[in-house]
Amino acid sequence: MQRISSEKVEKIGTVASLMSVLMYVSYIPQIISNLSGTKGNPIQPLVAFINCTIWTAYGLLKKEKDWPIVWANVPGIFLGAATFITAIFSF
Repeated sequence: MQRISSEKVEKIGTVASLMSVLMYVSYIPQIISNLSGTKGNPIQPLVAFINCTIWTAYGLLKKEKDWPIVWANVPGIFLGAATFITAIFSF
């Protein structure tokens, strides 16, 4: 198997982090629908919230902080929580 250069690995990591952020930003239309009365299923955003919280803690608690993991998951904490909350409560 051929080795991939560290530069290419860094580019893959950047793209993966960007895609992670976009995945959580895609919750915004569901939040809007939830607030408009068309409630979505709360399970997936709750699991995303928990997952992102764990990954963020992992990135912060490592001896050498893993900032790409932290930055890729922080939006999921807030947007997952907002999607979950707006799916189960009426505002």
